Amino acid sequence: MGNIPTPSGEKTKMTLDPHQILFRPLVTEKGMRQSTELNQYAFEINPLATKEDVRRAVEELFDVKVVRVATQTRKGKPRRTKNRMGKTKGWKKAIVSLDDEHRIDFF
Repeated sequence: MGNIPTPSGEKTKMTLDPHQILFRPLVTEKGMRQSTELNQYAFEINPLATKEDVRRAVEELFDVKVVRVATQTRKGKPRRTKNRMGKTKGWKKAIVSLDDEHRIDFF
């Protein structure tokens, strides 16, 4: 886990377990196409996780070789309920590229 600034400004080293880093796989049409054609898998991850954390978690949980990790921080969208405006929560996404010899089967 990367350095996390505390309220007093000092940085701490925080570690997360693999099951705390990966929340769930993102199973969408685009994600399924990427998994079959490009051997890339998408996950919703902990917003505090770094690319190295995601690499370590995927390799430990699925016993595969990770080649590349790309992350995106997704902003929440505005939503309206009756008379109030609200917002969905932001989240972080990771796209993990695996070695050609490895695959992850979700089903």
